[in-house]
Amino acid sequence: MSDLRELYQEVILDHHKNPRNFRILEGANRTAEGYNPLCGDRITIYLQLQGDVITDISFQGVGCAISKASASMMTTRLKGKTRAEAEALFGKFHRVVTGQRDLAPDGPELGKLEVFAGVSEFPVRVKCASLAWHTLRAALDGGSQTVSTE
Repeated sequence: MSDLRELYQEVILDHHKNPRNFRILEGANRTAEGYNPLCGDRITIYLQLQGDVITDISFQGVGCAISKASASMMTTRLKGKTRAEAEALFGKFHRVVTGQRDLAPDGPELGKLEVFAGVSEFPVRVKCASLAWHTLRAALDGGSQTVSTE
């Protein structure tokens, strides 16, 4: 097994078993719900947005290891970021998990989120990895409907 694949498994399992920011965020001024019917993943994203800055973010829900790990890592990465930075990171993350890495223009570094590059080898898992991110966008936009990966 390659070093990257081993790292991928370690990071995914760690964030699945010990998710960061897994709680209801008291005082959240934006929330959104997401659902992945293929895997049964359900997630709620909670945001504390002050002006254009994500001052706090958390999530609750149930899902597969990839979905939960992605939400955990996303929330860790986005605290203190602006909406524009969150959107740029979403774009780069989405291109990487869908195997379009070569199309990714220069932009924010993914850092540890890079481990999700392996998801592109399993197209059905792309929806698991991106559910939290699509739900985040809905929360940022103030949407009230459930986001579905369908």
